[in-house]
Amino acid sequence: TLGFSFQPKQVGEFIYETPIEHLHLMPSSPTLDELHGKLESRYKIYKLRDALESLSDRYDRIFIDTPPALNFYTRSALIAAERCLIPFDCDDFSRRALYTLMQNVQEIQSDHNPALKVEGVIVNQFQPRASLPQKLVAELIEEGLPVLQPYLSASVKIKESHERALPMVQLDPRHKLSLEFVALFDALEG
Repeated sequence: TLGFSFQPKQVGEFIYETPIEHLHLMPSSPTLDELHGKLESRYKIYKLRDALESLSDRYDRIFIDTPPALNFYTRSALIAAERCLIPFDCDDFSRRALYTLMQNVQEIQSDHNPALKVEGVIVNQFQPRASLPQKLVAELIEEGLPVLQPYLSASVKIKESHERALPMVQLDPRHKLSLEFVALFDALEG
């Protein structure tokens, strides 16, 4: 018989400093996929909320980047969150996904987190000369969704940012998309 002891770590042990002042990261892990089924029990969905509450005295803001799929991890993040930002990629698939997510947000507000607020929809991959993105964004606004400005332009530079693992605003601070990110951040900060 093999035996071992498992000592759970405190949430703070998973936080890493970055070269960017005042920015810390808690990365995800590929092993989360293996744990998905085990975590889906009724009470495990609150573990992220409880862990983040233990950090609330150390941070002004905690951002959670979730996968695009509406799965256990996304629901857990919405239960833990005060506000959510929803990216929208200016296509019909993204529009349908947005409506599904909005329904799920309403369910989470009703069942688990009445304080959850949709901060806004971030228009991503926007091409101002194309008619479809303009039409889709206009429809969202007409429906009363909180569409944020500025819209984030489509750019291959963002792929370079991902490849180099650098924030866009560091890779090329004067690029149009970097300026849009800064303006969006300023708009969110009010």
